[in-house]
Amino acid sequence: MTQPAPARDPRTTIPAGSEAGLADSGRRVFAIEAQALAAVAARIDGDFTAACKRILAASGRVVCTGMGKSGHIARKIAATLASTGTPAFYVHPGEAGHGDLGMITDADVVLALSYSGESDEVLMLLPVLKRQGNTVIAMTGRPQSTLARESDVHLDVSVPAEACPLDLAPTSSTTASLAMGDALAVALLEARGFTADDFARSHPAGALGRRLLLHITDIMHAGDDVPRVGADASVSQALVEMSHKRLGMTAVVDDDGRLIGLYTDGDLRRTLDDRGVDLRSTRIAEVMTRAPKTIGADALAVEAAQLMETHKISGLLVVDTERRVVGALNIHDLLRARVV
Repeated sequence: MTQPAPARDPRTTIPAGSEAGLADSGRRVFAIEAQALAAVAARIDGDFTAACKRILAASGRVVCTGMGKSGHIARKIAATLASTGTPAFYVHPGEAGHGDLGMITDADVVLALSYSGESDEVLMLLPVLKRQGNTVIAMTGRPQSTLARESDVHLDVSVPAEACPLDLAPTSSTTASLAMGDALAVALLEARGFTADDFARSHPAGALGRRLLLHITDIMHAGDDVPRVGADASVSQALVEMSHKRLGMTAVVDDDGRLIGLYTDGDLRRTLDDRGVDLRSTRIAEVMTRAPKTIGADALAVEAAQLMETHKISGLLVVDTERRVVGALNIHDLLRARVV
């Protein structure tokens, strides 16, 4: 019995399912969706500006809603808005009709997504939202749809074609909606003067939060835990201090506690290479590193990491404005804090 020929994509001569065919399909999706994004970007105009102004003027939050794939995109947009300075959350339109509408106050702006603009679950909410006085911003692919006409502001995310060869599965359209949501979030972020520090405060558990919020004072050794000896101490006494404090170094200070030098494990190796040095009689001031790298207590921990990496060192002394030693830290402290 003759086997049927392999299925072929009508837009390519490469057999579907072959290695070349799979790669070609993937590249075609990128090309189609890139064209879709370019088309939507060209429509960023007064309606987009009006949507941003409505959100900026609102005293409440942005409530994102949508069904199916549009709902997934709405949920992502809400998360992006919330993490970039615009309080937002997602409400499922089906659940909203059964009590969750109580989550939406009259101070909120509603961002409703429906590519067709005719999703029954979303349209059902409009009368209640209108009566409550909510601003409704619609994101659809059909400017003449019911949702587009009934909204206060409409954002047109229509695309020339879906990447799906059957022109059925939402692909280009969901990408365009997601990009429009990103555009809103970034425009609002810039308008609010939202900073990297602000972003870190809403991401305290992430790597960025640790990098931007953790200061030297949060991780340094202070008080009696800081290794230090006077300039008249012997190398042997400095080694005892280093051993007790276990930071691989000791500060060398004057009578007022001001830094005059640093002695490290590396300095010890160099001292031992000089066979003429007596560890008990040699003063630490004779073999210490003068003018070592230091950092301020108010600096970010990530600055200490950068300083150590740049100068190939494993520890830093923390000094105040008068060069008094107030703390110390090494690379292991940064590792424990997951800064590096």
